[in-house]
Amino acid sequence: MAKRLSRVLLYLIVILGGITMLMPFLWMVSTSLKTAPETIKVPPLWIPKVFQWGNYAKAFDAAPFARYFVNSVIVTVVTTVGQLFTSILAAFAFARLQFYGKNLLFLIFLGTMMIPGEMLIIPNFVTLSKLSLIDTYGALIIPWLASFFTVFTLRQTFQSTPDQIYYAAKIDGASDWKYLWTVLVPMSKSTITAVTVLQVIGSWNAFMWPLIVTNSENMRTLPVGLQAFTTDAGTQYQLLMAASTFVILPMVIVYIFLQKYIIAGISKAGLKG
Repeated sequence: MAKRLSRVLLYLIVILGGITMLMPFLWMVSTSLKTAPETIKVPPLWIPKVFQWGNYAKAFDAAPFARYFVNSVIVTVVTTVGQLFTSILAAFAFARLQFYGKNLLFLIFLGTMMIPGEMLIIPNFVTLSKLSLIDTYGALIIPWLASFFTVFTLRQTFQSTPDQIYYAAKIDGASDWKYLWTVLVPMSKSTITAVTVLQVIGSWNAFMWPLIVTNSENMRTLPVGLQAFTTDAGTQYQLLMAASTFVILPMVIVYIFLQKYIIAGISKAGLKG
């Protein structure tokens, strides 16, 4: 009886947590279908009297969202591929190769994870400004081509691979490069998929950095473009929520289809230190 009661309680907590997580998304979709007066009505109106589907067309026409979408896709794809490539190489070096100062270097890099990202904004901005890269794809991409979180996660997974597989590959004449890409990477696909999805979501939703390093509309990404609905005269909440819905929708779809890889990959990364 106690076991059944605890299970019911656990399910209730999970359901309550799920509802709490879903409420902001439901409110966003609901608001996107309201009229302007309904968005500020007190008490709040959850279901609009008449669904304003035209808000989505108005939101899309209010700013060059097609250009913003292209920019977001370019930045997300390039940063994800670049970060994945550099992280796989670095993780393999820390997991399998032997070189002087490896452990000390790893600890130093590990320490950088404790530095708040906000502290790096000014140094990165000054560096890119000196290189005349502000308001270019370079400014949006270069600082994110490496991530020690990704390196750390992949290193843990690479180290959990049995040593016998590595030695067997070496006996068969495989180089470290061949072993990495033909054996280790395919065996670690769940973790690689997980960090890839996390990077895609993070890059797609990035707001602060693109806002700082872009000056023209041609270089803005989708999250920055949402500012078009906030002016000195006020905020058009119904259009802002409509635009937010189609900005978030691609990432929601990605997460729904790949969530099992995220869970499996992160879980596997912690098997061996």
